[in-house]
This record gives sequence, structure tokens and C-alpha cells, in this order.
Amino acid sequence: MSWSELGQSHAVLLTTYRKDGSSKGVPVWAAPDGDRIVVWTQTNAYKVKRIRRNPSVALQICDMRGNTKGDEVLNGTAEVLDAAGTEHVRMVIAGKYGILGWLTVNSSKLFRGASGTVGISIAQAQS
Repeated sequence: MSWSELGQSHAVLLTTYRKDGSSKGVPVWAAPDGDRIVVWTQTNAYKVKRIRRNPSVALQICDMRGNTKGDEVLNGTAEVLDAAGTEHVRMVIAGKYGILGWLTVNSSKLFRGASGTVGISIAQAQS
């Protein structure tokens, strides 16, 4: 599996790491954005807190229930984005997921406000 195949998949299992080193995976929408993959999530999600503490993540293709497809895992380094970066991620996600993406992103912005969600940029880890 390549980095671009991962970005083209419908859902990605984003694995972050707790303080004790144990892993926690959650399925997320993800989209390719140049040489990185971007993810959009709630600002107060635990995955955001874990990424701020430890930016190392693992990514795997999955379905929206988190059932992985295949054994290949790609490692990356995540960064929580600022307001301008988050707005860009919203547009990228809405573009990839069509009308459902547009409705989800904009309804979330309406109900949670612009600061209620945050974009995450993931760069492929150097081998």
C-alpha cells in the first residue's frame, strides 16, 4: 500500500498513542493534500490531545466501523493545524466526500462554530 492509496481510501484507521504507550485506533475521513494526508475532527477529541502529546501516528485502510482491510500499516507524524489550516482541511474533506462531506463539514461549523473542529496534517514518517 502506498501513501497515495491510503489517502484515496474511503476511511482510515488513525492510531494514536496514550501516555502509557498503548495504542488507540479510530476510523476517520481522510484526504490527500499534496504529499500529506489530512484529517478533520472535533477539537476536544482525545485523539487531538494524544497527538499534541505525541505526534507519532499509524494509518491503515479500514471501513467506517474501524475494521481494517489488509495488514499494511504506514507510520506518520501528525500536526494539529491552526484556524487557516483547518479551514483548508474542511475544503479538502468536503471536496473528496462530495455532498455528504460538504453537508457534514458545514453543519458541524454551524452547530459547533469555527473552533469546534480542527484539521490534522499527517506527513509520512521517514524510513
